[in-house]
Amino acid sequence: MEESAARILIVDDEPTTCKALTRALTLMGYQVDSALSGQEALARLNASPYDVMVLDLRLPDIQGEEILQQAQQIQPDLLVIILTAYASLESAIAAVKAGAIDYLLKPYSVHALEEAIAKALYRRREQTRRERLLRVIAEAVEQLGLEEPAGTPAVISPGRFLRQGRITLDREKRMVIIAGLPDQEEAEIPLTNSEAALLEYLMERPEIVVSCRELAQNVLGYRDLTEREAEVIIRPLVFRLRKKIEPDSEQPTWIRTVRGKGYFFSA
Repeated sequence: MEESAARILIVDDEPTTCKALTRALTLMGYQVDSALSGQEALARLNASPYDVMVLDLRLPDIQGEEILQQAQQIQPDLLVIILTAYASLESAIAAVKAGAIDYLLKPYSVHALEEAIAKALYRRREQTRRERLLRVIAEAVEQLGLEEPAGTPAVISPGRFLRQGRITLDREKRMVIIAGLPDQEEAEIPLTNSEAALLEYLMERPEIVVSCRELAQNVLGYRDLTEREAEVIIRPLVFRLRKKIEPDSEQPTWIRTVRGKGYFFSA
């Protein structure tokens, strides 16, 4: 979304402040709404999408930290800038951990707020472009059967065989050996380097949920991806691996998904 069309929600219990900020930011080209309470802010978020919320931490009905947490659930991509007259290192850290992207201390200038908004929207556009590029790379890898591009090759652990349940990973040959059921024969399935490294990383941590960012960093060598960017790269790799080791299964048995958290290996 272009900066001039960005939608801003001002949340502050001081009517004069809300009115002044709404007028100033509207003149700068933004679409601006305001809320004088936490309940009104959450109602607006449930009713309409916003790009940025400017949130005063001290509100009469709901604490700003709680509003921030609920806002992230309603609109996960919402950019939140915190305003407060009672700054401390602890409150700043709490706000950032809860999802805020910037923190301004009252009194502040309209220009300082506009600069924070512009910076946040710029980072959002750059992240969107980057995610689009990563998605193109992932699709090319999927269609052409290439190896995942990486900054650092995956490190393979010592010892040739890694066993978990019916699955054995031959690290040397980059091959999965699946023990057959009573009415089935043993299957040997060749893997790419990236698929073998991914399976190895998960098999070495059975029943432990591993985030996409951790997988992208330790399996493929990407060092500076966000969790969302890492998901763009890891998801198709997991899909390809599942198609090889469980081609006839509608529900994955070995590589399991925990929505919003990552993946784990279940023996």
